[in-house]
Amino acid sequence: MTSDQGGAPEEERLARAALTRILEPGDAVGGRWLRETGAAEVVRRLVEGEERLAGVTPVRWEGLRARAAKARPGWDLAVARDAGVRFVCPGESEWPAQLDDLGDARPVGLWVRGQPSLRIWALRSVAVVGARACTEYGAHMAAGLAAGLAERGWVVVSGGAYGVDGAAHRGALGAGGATVAVLACGVDQAYPRGHAELLRRIAEQGLLVGELPPGDHPTPSRFILRNRVIAALTRGSVVVEAAYRSGALATARSAQELGRFAMGVPGPATSGLSAGVHELLRRDGVLVTDAADVVELVGDMGELAPERRGPVVPRDLLAPDAARVLAAVPGRGSASPREIALGAGTVVDLAIGRLYELRSLGFVERHGEGWQLTRQAIVSVSPEGGGS
Repeated sequence: MTSDQGGAPEEERLARAALTRILEPGDAVGGRWLRETGAAEVVRRLVEGEERLAGVTPVRWEGLRARAAKARPGWDLAVARDAGVRFVCPGESEWPAQLDDLGDARPVGLWVRGQPSLRIWALRSVAVVGARACTEYGAHMAAGLAAGLAERGWVVVSGGAYGVDGAAHRGALGAGGATVAVLACGVDQAYPRGHAELLRRIAEQGLLVGELPPGDHPTPSRFILRNRVIAALTRGSVVVEAAYRSGALATARSAQELGRFAMGVPGPATSGLSAGVHELLRRDGVLVTDAADVVELVGDMGELAPERRGPVVPRDLLAPDAARVLAAVPGRGSASPREIALGAGTVVDLAIGRLYELRSLGFVERHGEGWQLTRQAIVSVSPEGGGS
């Protein structure tokens, strides 16, 4: 008997749904059991308890058996359906194959709330994560990055938390784009409570995704483990503001371990909230400042960011020898053609010819036997755009 989604047999689906209540997210030992014996057999042994599976102590085994005794997968699946939530198993048509890069630590299954296909959306997605207690700068950068990515047709993935996460989700939604929140609790739960309305909007316009069954609550360890899913699901992760011990850096580390891009947005050198990002950039992270930078890394060949340069000023258009003559005219006072020629490394006749060209362009003027810069040219020709 197969499931109504196609792909996983009903026995496999029920077993995996049960295991989302029994195993903690990212349990590599449990993942090895699934790979070697199958979900249904793992659940049978946990329920019957006659033959302990390898890799756990007797105490840990009994703890898992206690959880297995309370698991009601049929009830969980029914509650999920009533809440508009579906359970997606590995190998099904909606399963994002890139999650398999996590090996034995990949999710047992994913609870998904929202209409779009998670697999299709994940193919062109970027994570934007960062500090919960972010600054106005961090919130501004996260929202701008997310909006820019959404306008370019990218899906913005984050964790639904306060701070950078919330700003990223709002930026994508505000641009009429797509966003996915990967939660560390049941996707029918509003956590944090202050984001109840935001999470509702994401469920209506995007997707809520989680490893934990309906009604389950978050814990500190589950937040950290959730980050590996964000990293694996996307082509790259952008960290916007993060202290040295920020959980957002765990997302970047997971991205690097999985061969994804880890990117960081720089902040003030004096800001503790940017210290972790700067450490990431000192190592293997890539500095980005806007959506174009991000897309150049994670996008298809030829999706290049525009060349960054300051404004073109009149002196940029001068021929090289004319520019050298102009640079040889002193910032204050005047100089003779011979002195200017010496400074420019050329002959007097050529210097005089270039000086008359520069005069016609408004850069210099003649005073008696000497030449000097015009008042309006002084700012233009000085090395830093100021007076010399």
